[in-house]
Amino acid sequence: MKKIMVIFLAVVTAVFAFAGGNKDSAQKAGGLKIGIVTTSGVDDGSFGQDCYNGILDFIKSNPEATVTPVKEPDISKVLDAVADVIADYDVLVLPGFQFAPVGQLLLDNPDRKVILVDTAPTDAAGKETELANVYSMQFHEEESGFFAGIAAALETKTGKVAVVNGIAFPSNVNYQFGFMSGVNYANKHYGVNVQCVALPSYSGTDVTGKAVGGNYIGGFADEATGKVIGSALIDQGVDVLFPAAGSSGNGVFTAAKEANGVKLIGVDVDQYDDGFKGSESIVITSGLKVMHSNVTRQLQAIKDGTFKGKNEILGASTDSTGYVSTNGRHKLSANTLSKLQEAYGLLKAGTIVPAANFNGHTPENFPGL
Repeated sequence: MKKIMVIFLAVVTAVFAFAGGNKDSAQKAGGLKIGIVTTSGVDDGSFGQDCYNGILDFIKSNPEATVTPVKEPDISKVLDAVADVIADYDVLVLPGFQFAPVGQLLLDNPDRKVILVDTAPTDAAGKETELANVYSMQFHEEESGFFAGIAAALETKTGKVAVVNGIAFPSNVNYQFGFMSGVNYANKHYGVNVQCVALPSYSGTDVTGKAVGGNYIGGFADEATGKVIGSALIDQGVDVLFPAAGSSGNGVFTAAKEANGVKLIGVDVDQYDDGFKGSESIVITSGLKVMHSNVTRQLQAIKDGTFKGKNEILGASTDSTGYVSTNGRHKLSANTLSKLQEAYGLLKAGTIVPAANFNGHTPENFPGL
């Protein structure tokens, strides 16, 4: 579909931002000026891109609005990046747990609004807080990870599967624990015997200092290490990989495409098209975290004057987590689809509560197992 000229100009501005002019905001009198700051970019095919798409969807309905991406891959510098540009925009979209400490900055800038994704804001003492100018959306990623784990366990041929993550922030650990919960659930209820493979040299430590195991790349923009870990897991017999690692996950995709018989499960968004190897996609489904529609909704509330700052955790009950089952966008068997539908109903009803970073459950012991 042909985009109208204003959206074209906004996208051109975004391209210039990636090229290095990331502090020059596209501006048009009377329109909402939106900035999005990411560590993995808005073209990562995953987390950052879905949030960006939510902004573009808003602009389609509000063509006077403009958007500029700001990319800062160094986690230690993201707060400086926000402080550097906050005066340039009416609203900032900040995807990632690394942005939690912006709370104090926003107290000092009450006229600027922020849509914070995957974390609640924290104050100067590091304590979670709720601010009138911040809408914080967090997700039950463990739910989407759970569905990915079931799908992997039912579709593997080798009996070995793995989840690969970026950094052990709560959202990433949720994906890991949810995936492991799904594999364990399939082992117990669906007659399979599948192993989750983890490489000790890449185990993770969460934000409290607790060891969580798994396979952690150490960043969200490190495709090279993603490929190293993906290849190492494949060498150990893993034939279904679930990378939840921002653009670092692209390296896992590369490793899978270079191997034979290896399948992928996408994350956050439908990544079916990213999985093409020749004429066939090796993405069997994707674990979904629906950020774009929630970003769009909050931007519209800002424009309409109905915005209210609050912290929310979204999940299957609001159709904000799930998996891809649309015809032509997955490679799941009829049996797997049936089992996933069954599990989805139980999860939505609260019968199944997969393990998450801080919900008190483990992948080996959670309600519904």
